[in-house]
Amino acid sequence: MYNRICIIGGPGTGKTTLSNKLSKIYNIPVTHIDGIHHLANWQPRDKNERDQIILSLIEKEKWIIDGTYKSTLKQRLEKADLVIWLDYSTFAQMKGILKRYLQNKGKEKAEIPGCKEKMDSEFFFYTLNFRRKKRHYITDKIADIDKSKILRFTSQRKLNKWLLQNIKEKSNDK
Repeated sequence: MYNRICIIGGPGTGKTTLSNKLSKIYNIPVTHIDGIHHLANWQPRDKNERDQIILSLIEKEKWIIDGTYKSTLKQRLEKADLVIWLDYSTFAQMKGILKRYLQNKGKEKAEIPGCKEKMDSEFFFYTLNFRRKKRHYITDKIADIDKSKILRFTSQRKLNKWLLQNIKEKSNDK
């Protein structure tokens, strides 16, 4: 049984969707770091304030936190008893953000109150370059973490297989 789950990966990999599913399976509260970072109308929260909120959350007994924000990544990885790394290809990430945008264009994001789904060039290019420019932050921080608590998925298909197994196991526990 897991109590503290850290979900990381690039944009468009399904971190939010996965964290919401796991929250229902394990009955653990979920926090989306994007929802802490962004205030209404996509205004960024002060980074120190954001990080203090995150660091206070990881002291709790049970949590699921999704997001890769590097400033608190090390602490979240250390505190988690399960780390799920969605390490998808650039193509899969681009497909994910475009699909999400087309399905939710102009709708308020449940995990980021006061912010509507949008696609701008900055986010598009951030996603396009994530593996090349940002992925190393994850590999650097994860290198020092106990490998037995890390699950790395390179495709949605592999993640879905693992999820299905967990749902079956959880239903057998009842």
